[in-house]
Amino acid sequence: MSATAPRPLLKRVPPGAWTALAWSAATAYSIIVLFRLPGEGYFPRHYNPLEMPPGNRLNLLIATVLAVAGSAWLRRRPMAALSLLLLGAVAGAMVLNSTEINFLQFLTVDVALCHIAATRPRRVSVPAAGLAIGVLVVYAAVRVLVHFVIGTSTMLTVALTVAVAWLIGDSARQNHEHAETLRAQAAAQAVTAERLRISRELHDMVAHSIGIIALQAGAARRVIETQPTAARDALGAIEGAGREALAGLRRMLGALRQAEPEAAGEGSALRPAPGLADLDRLAEATTAAGVRVELEWHGERRPLPPDIELSAYRIVQESITNVVRHSGTASCLVSIGHGPEELSIEVLDRGSGPGGPGREGAAAAGYGLVGMRERTALLHGEFRAGPRPEGGFRVAARLPLPVGVR
Repeated sequence: MSATAPRPLLKRVPPGAWTALAWSAATAYSIIVLFRLPGEGYFPRHYNPLEMPPGNRLNLLIATVLAVAGSAWLRRRPMAALSLLLLGAVAGAMVLNSTEINFLQFLTVDVALCHIAATRPRRVSVPAAGLAIGVLVVYAAVRVLVHFVIGTSTMLTVALTVAVAWLIGDSARQNHEHAETLRAQAAAQAVTAERLRISRELHDMVAHSIGIIALQAGAARRVIETQPTAARDALGAIEGAGREALAGLRRMLGALRQAEPEAAGEGSALRPAPGLADLDRLAEATTAAGVRVELEWHGERRPLPPDIELSAYRIVQESITNVVRHSGTASCLVSIGHGPEELSIEVLDRGSGPGGPGREGAAAAGYGLVGMRERTALLHGEFRAGPRPEGGFRVAARLPLPVGVR
């Protein structure tokens, strides 16, 4: 069972809770600083908030109700919530510091605006920022028109915080969208890579069996009247190759239907993926079909990682399939070299059919060489395929070995 990482605190707490907390903290601070502490000299603005006139108390209550309502609506109706928070900021400023809307009283609006810019498109967040700036401008303009004092520097600073809050939220939204785009691209690439892997497996597995079936069927057709025993053996080989291809398809479909990777080996009849140890059986089956495969081993044979074993087997299998289908020759040579740092593969033939001078172009029209190149590239190896100067065709691959198996 996979453990889910806990969400960050900023995401666990609703945005409305942060705005309500900001309002409570700003209001409490604004009230506390109005108290005149012992030892302080007289200052006209310092008075006892407990002696606040009833009208101011009512305005402060209204401002608090507006802030709480705006906090509750922030997630569902952001523009309406921002409007209520702005009204609350204005009402609170008229009670606690009527000359200006200071930063603390506007902090709740900044938090809400940052949330809107982070979660809504710009067609919503830009008007929201404009509304906040507009309220500041209108508040200052009204006080100027009635010949009241305004705190110009403070109002400009608060307007700057609006711009900063919007920029922070908009940057967070862009980062989130970029991360989502990267995740979507990674998912698409994973799907494409899996489709290519399945395509390579199907091609390499089925193409070889079909090649053997075609070769044996042609032999059986030619001798069915003159050599019934040989024809019967060829039909038996056709049956065996067909059963092997069908079994391989069932194994692949079964593996694809597994709900979890861990379940692939539990209670399943799937056989392990083929590897270098299966090359002898592959050579025998191809030789029995009429194309003799000489298998040579060089270096010390040792177990290799499953991905290298499977890729090496498929490269040899597809190379032999191309010999059977395209070369028009009766034999080929397969050399496997276990080096200290790499595994080398070479398949040679002396064919003169479609696999002769024009064979590379003919093979490139299919998916065999493409699949071999992809398998080699996935293991950071080298792959070459092309006609030989002395005639025939050569396929060569070098697969680097991980440090742990060198």
